[in-house]
Amino acid sequence: MLDRVLILSVFIVASCGLAYELIAGALSSYLLGDSVLQFSSIIGCYLFAMGVGSHLSKYVKDEDALARFIDIELLVGLLGGVSATFLFVVFAWLSAPFRAALYALVFVLGVLVGMEIPLVMRVLNERRTEFRELVSRVLTFDYLGALAVSLLFPLVLAPKLGLSRTGFLFGIFNAAVALWTTVIFRKEVANPNTKIAKAGIVMGLLFGGFMLADNLTQWAEHGIFGDEIIYATTTPYQRLIVTKWKDDMRLYINGNLQFSSRDEHRYHEALIHPTLEALPWAKTVLVLGGGDGLAVREILKHRNVEHITLVDLDPAMTTLFSTSEPLLALNQGSLKNPKVTVVNQDAGRWLEQNQDVFDAIVADFPDPSNFGLGKLYSVPMYRLLSKHLSENGYAVIQSTSPYFAPKSYWCIVATLKEAGLNTWPYHAYVPSFGEWGYVIAGKRKDYTPPEKYAEPMRFLDGDSTRLMFKFPADMRPVAVEPNRLNNQSLVHYFEEDWQAVIR
Repeated sequence: MLDRVLILSVFIVASCGLAYELIAGALSSYLLGDSVLQFSSIIGCYLFAMGVGSHLSKYVKDEDALARFIDIELLVGLLGGVSATFLFVVFAWLSAPFRAALYALVFVLGVLVGMEIPLVMRVLNERRTEFRELVSRVLTFDYLGALAVSLLFPLVLAPKLGLSRTGFLFGIFNAAVALWTTVIFRKEVANPNTKIAKAGIVMGLLFGGFMLADNLTQWAEHGIFGDEIIYATTTPYQRLIVTKWKDDMRLYINGNLQFSSRDEHRYHEALIHPTLEALPWAKTVLVLGGGDGLAVREILKHRNVEHITLVDLDPAMTTLFSTSEPLLALNQGSLKNPKVTVVNQDAGRWLEQNQDVFDAIVADFPDPSNFGLGKLYSVPMYRLLSKHLSENGYAVIQSTSPYFAPKSYWCIVATLKEAGLNTWPYHAYVPSFGEWGYVIAGKRKDYTPPEKYAEPMRFLDGDSTRLMFKFPADMRPVAVEPNRLNNQSLVHYFEEDWQAVIR
């Protein structure tokens, strides 16, 4: 019976250990971008630290193994439980040492977690469990715990509870293991009442943190975004934040600004109208990304368009912009228009499965800050997109900044050409972003910028449109490789470009 309690503890502590690793990886990906780099470096640091912890466990005397296991559970529970909230606060209010704090916390947690299993095995060995059975049982439940969390974390925990609350929950689990181990083995533990009291205090603190997690996270994110947060959620795909200050609403995805209501009209008019004004006959339009409905709002100004299909991965995004009154006012209820069909699916997978051909295609994806997004700007993706574009139609791609991220911008142009499409690059000034870039692409070889627009625009006219297709000397093309899936050069260019801006 007592051995089974320890084996159950192994299952729980393994679950908790992996949960803290996943929380650190997800949070650093949200805040720093480049999810492959963040997860890879954190996993490497964590596994190395676990090795250090396993080595250090040999210095614990056999008679102290059970007591030290209880102490470690309390410490892991406390540090792991507050980890997400602590890192949010450090990033928001002390941004300079964030990386140091991140890896220091991961290392310390890894060392402590690395000591857990060796200590449990020693306790079981002292109870004369056969070594072969001992190793089999402990490692089986260790791996089962890891499997359980690896499935629950992306599907349930992160989207339903959020990172901060998930951290506090697993911290409570660690403290609970310490508590019941002390109670069940109290005759074998020195000062059991003291340890029970410590466990109660730690569990109380963690439970309080769990209840206040949303308030703590909002306070931390207020330091990041500055303005009042009117909506925040973590979905299986991303972190969505909407802020408001006076008449300015802003959307952030994973900490990156997507639009400001004060000047988004510049971005979206430039994205849509130079293409559709050149296609007065276009009846069907496909929008990839653009779950905020702002691009769709502009497309609906073209009365010849009969049907718009919007494909956006995240249902939380399209639901938000279909139900929130302030956001409905901003996109003019575009996603609820009878001409619009909203599909929540991965854009690449939808293109593979669907056979429809469109007169115009708009690709309004987030910037290629990680490999998951980078594939949406790849040669295979654009070849797939080309199959859905009519022979006389045009596609338009949002393409980062030709001024701040020139390698990234011209990489997208090169990628479209590699996919067999003709290209017409252009740019527009959007105050929230600076000089921003787009590319019109098509199978046809001709394109002429509109000299006037059938509908009045807040920003565009014939003269401004003509200038958008001219690039000054500091935004001229640079030599770059196309973005292929096997190396994703665009993601590397993007990181290099924006690191140069920061420096």
